[in-house]
Amino acid sequence: MKKGTITLIVIAVVVVILFFWMKNTYNGMINMREGVKAQWANVENQYQRRSDLIPNLVNTVKGYAAHESSTLEAVTAARSKATQTQINFDQLDEQTLQKYNQAQGEVSSVLSRLMAISESYPDLKANQNFRDLQVQLEGTENRISVERRKFNESAQNYNRYIMQFPRNLFASMFGFKETPYFAAQEGSEQAPKVEF
Repeated sequence: MKKGTITLIVIAVVVVILFFWMKNTYNGMINMREGVKAQWANVENQYQRRSDLIPNLVNTVKGYAAHESSTLEAVTAARSKATQTQINFDQLDEQTLQKYNQAQGEVSSVLSRLMAISESYPDLKANQNFRDLQVQLEGTENRISVERRKFNESAQNYNRYIMQFPRNLFASMFGFKETPYFAAQEGSEQAPKVEF
């Protein structure tokens, strides 16, 4: 074989190897981003499930604790604000995630107050519908926590993948950006003070 032919074969092999490496890297980034996007949908799904339970819970409490209208209105307002806070995954960044997290945190806060009110109404606590809704709400809160954790894990794997050299060069070239994480809300590092 001639020296020129061997050089062309080596160049062709290198080009083919680079092509497949780039193709696999790009497709890997797409697959991981889609995994993060799917996990985000799971988080939103659980928050939506919680929002769907709230009207039934408010109506049940309203029948027993009508004079707690300020708390019931706060729950309804927080739910409304949270459902209006929609995020397009492709525009997800630290600021929009923080805004979303804050709106959902307000719902959690007013729901806690609503559950505390039930302690003052023995008939409400004994109501089977209320107890069923309370169990469903507790289960949903657990699911939210699990889905948020899974989202953070998925985002971490994706972020790590796109930030490693030399993939970071392709990530920036093709517009792949880091995905933000859910973080604990301010003040959650301190246990609530309970007094009887």
